[in-house]
Amino acid sequence: MCRNIKMLHNFEPPVTEDEIRAAALQYVRKVSGFNKPSKNNEAAFLAAVDEITAATTRLLGSLERKSPLKNREEEAAKARLRSAQRFPK
Repeated sequence: MCRNIKMLHNFEPPVTEDEIRAAALQYVRKVSGFNKPSKNNEAAFLAAVDEITAATTRLLGSLERKSPLKNREEEAAKARLRSAQRFPK
C-alpha cells in the first residue's frame, strides 16, 4: 500500500473531501503506475479518481465508531516520533 495514503476514519476534526480525493489520487497513481497520465489515459485516470473518491466517501459515512475519536495532531506527533525512532539521523 502506498505510504502516502493516510487513515481517514475516526478523527476529529472529520475528514474533508479534499483529503478523501488526495487519498484516491494516491491510490490510482499507485495502481496505474502513472504519476501524471498521458492525454490518452487522462479521462480514465480522472474517472477512476472520481469513482474511488465517491466509494471512499460512502464507506466513511457508513462506518460505525466504537472507540473515541482520535486527535489528528496527537496522532501526527506519534507518527513523527515513531519515524524518528525507526530512522535515526
